Amino acid sequence: MDTGTRDFGEDWPVAAGTTALSVLLPDVDPLVRDWRARYDTAARYGGTAHVTVLFPFLHRDRIRGPQQAALAALYARHRPFTVTFDRCGSFPGVLHLVPEPAAPLRALTGAAAARWPSHPPYGGLLGAVEPHLTVAISGGPRVHRRIAAQLTARLPVTARVSRVELVVHEEGRWLPWLGFPLGG
Repeated sequence: MDTGTRDFGEDWPVAAGTTALSVLLPDVDPLVRDWRARYDTAARYGGTAHVTVLFPFLHRDRIRGPQQAALAALYARHRPFTVTFDRCGSFPGVLHLVPEPAAPLRALTGAAAARWPSHPPYGGLLGAVEPHLTVAISGGPRVHRRIAAQLTARLPVTARVSRVELVVHEEGRWLPWLGFPLGG
């Protein structure tokens, strides 16, 4: 029986209506798209290149006018900024790009986690996770080293961050739902 729950790698089940706050990076996507499509399960389900701000967030059915207004006000207090990805990093089993500066991204996460303390990043299972753009979570160390070598030769890449997107998992796909501009 299909319950609507999908496993998105590393024991992250995602049900219909699950949401996440993300900084979408369409300008970076062409650089990492092919590797992510092959080695990052989120990319197989519609996720574009992004830095996760807060996952999992409130279920879609719990996000109404007051929550939308709170998100809009929360992110209006943060100024737009530019990030540069000029190196790869890794966590156990994860190859990623490192954003610099990371502090503004940490601030976006910290603001949402403080406002909704019952929804810590990654459900509180991973502790403090530095901002990152996942490139690969499968393939193993040898594949990750090969990707990192090829990717590093194409860096740096820069992106402007001017909004936080609320994305929702529906019908087996991650879809942008609501956007919240930084700086009003």
